[in-house]
Amino acid sequence: MAKANVKDLLEAGVHFGHMTRKWNPNMAPYIFMEKNGIHIVDLHKTAVKLDEACKALEKLTSAGKKVLFVATKKQAKEIVAKHASELNMPYITERWPGGMLTNFVTIRKAVKKMNQIDKMKKDGTFETLSKKERLQVDRQRANLEKNLGSISDMVRLPSALFVVDILREHIAVTEAKSLGIPVFAIVDTNSDPRKVDYVIPGNDDASKSVDLLLTVVADAIKEGQSQRKAEKEKSKEEGEKVSVEADADFDEK
Repeated sequence: MAKANVKDLLEAGVHFGHMTRKWNPNMAPYIFMEKNGIHIVDLHKTAVKLDEACKALEKLTSAGKKVLFVATKKQAKEIVAKHASELNMPYITERWPGGMLTNFVTIRKAVKKMNQIDKMKKDGTFETLSKKERLQVDRQRANLEKNLGSISDMVRLPSALFVVDILREHIAVTEAKSLGIPVFAIVDTNSDPRKVDYVIPGNDDASKSVDLLLTVVADAIKEGQSQRKAEKEKSKEEGEKVSVEADADFDEK
């Protein structure tokens, strides 16, 4: 599993926190010092907490679990979408749909509606509609795709959330906590780390910082997925071996 050393974190600007007047006192254990009115994150602690989070994510994904990535801020949304897509994990980078987790049944209905529209276009039903109706359906489909397209394959609640900026995504964090879903997050100096199960203290505003942290996290998840794949292949081989041996015993009889 890949690890980020303090030098890598420093070069990516992970240590830059917010202005001291905007700080959350609960982040004090993760702050190294104050410089020019800005809090500096203790990167040694970031490295330790990042490693803890990665080990937990590796274990979780090795069991075949899904992680929902959440980041709607401009600096992070494209980075999160890229990494989540490569991992085949669901993600939200547009507006968080209220009740996304706590009212998941309704969200699934919206996703089914999107799939029904796709089916209409394939079987020709769409062409039987009037021009005005087709335009309305297309607009509805585009809106659903924008907000829910990245979770269309998520048929059940995720086993964990990975969040960039828990202040901005506070609704997502609150919903996850109410359902007992663990939250992994990059937590800046202006946020309350007590709301997160796995805190990764660091700069959540700079693209370079977010990209480095996500790269390390993604590597851990890939390792977990590889372990899962290897175990499934091993089980398949053992199953085939048992089947062959059983056939041989039957032939002998």
